[in-house]
Amino acid sequence: MTSLMILSFSELVRDPRVQRQIDLFAPRYEVTTVGFGPSPHPAVRHLELPAGTRAWPSSKPHLLTGRYRGAYWAMSAVQAAHALLAEHVGRTDVVLANDVNTLPLALWLAPRRGVHADLHEYAPREKEHVRTWRWFIAPYQRWICRTCLPQVASATTVSPGLAAEYEREFGVPMRIVTNAAAFEERAPRPTGTPLRLLHSGVARANRRLESMIDALADGPDGITLDLMLVPSEPGCIERLQERAASVPAVRFRDPVPYAQLVGTVAEYDMSLVVFPATTFNLEHSLPNKLFEAVQARTGVIVGPSPDMAALVREHGIGVVADGADAASLRTALAQLDAARVDAFKQAAHEAAPALSAERQIIAWDEAITALADRG
Repeated sequence: MTSLMILSFSELVRDPRVQRQIDLFAPRYEVTTVGFGPSPHPAVRHLELPAGTRAWPSSKPHLLTGRYRGAYWAMSAVQAAHALLAEHVGRTDVVLANDVNTLPLALWLAPRRGVHADLHEYAPREKEHVRTWRWFIAPYQRWICRTCLPQVASATTVSPGLAAEYEREFGVPMRIVTNAAAFEERAPRPTGTPLRLLHSGVARANRRLESMIDALADGPDGITLDLMLVPSEPGCIERLQERAASVPAVRFRDPVPYAQLVGTVAEYDMSLVVFPATTFNLEHSLPNKLFEAVQARTGVIVGPSPDMAALVREHGIGVVADGADAASLRTALAQLDAARVDAFKQAAHEAAPALSAERQIIAWDEAITALADRG
């Protein structure tokens, strides 16, 4: 069998995108996984990176002087991977490298048939809202892209906007594999009263989730909003809870395990998937929650983010608000009634096969098969 190494500086069992890669390739390749945490699949050989090692550059002497190669190989996770993988250099057929921070390591491994890069973000602008990141880390990220991407055999990323920017900046053709959820066989739930909205995801200040609360504060009657948030920044959820204390239509509920997420979303009528364009990656995101709503047969409300808006309009699965601010969301909510929401749910039902993970991962399958066939 062709040997395939799947490399990611993440906890693999908690990384849905990498888990989809493993599930896809484990039955047909001799798969070795490299990452944090326990083995993600019974049919793979797993090389676990030591807990507590870092996969983020922190060497100030290297970063301040532009010695980015030294900054990369000084990272403790990279050093640990280097030691674990020394015997694999030149002995693996294909490496599937997740995100740009694995690319120098993947190329060092010198796989016999090539490297495929799967890029989960547009790396040079990943945290551009943080000034020190723009000053010190962004040039390092561009260095990796500039030096490594031209050496990979093929590449994928998560949205059309990110693909276009990678191609424009670094001249590397990109195919798209969205963060789609697995297909679920279910029927749309009839819309009742009140109209129930859900926003699920990570609580971060740059997502300005307070706009959703403010929209409900003076919004139409007969609409409720549940926020199901995962902590990310200290105090963020608490500030949102304080803001919502005087808004009876807004409540908070605990997150559910990923396996239960689509079923939980299906309890609602519309999913709010609205991000302000505070960063390039947010502006061009196609987040998991959009595809989870489709599989839940739930309508969506999105902002003017070009990639999300195009998908929603193409499939007729929801409303595109004029902005991510409270006033724009309030206007979008005023357009909703039970009949219209039922139509969005039916459109999601019809689009569910095309927007499923099973359809999206074909691009990975074709890319890895093309490399395997080189032998």
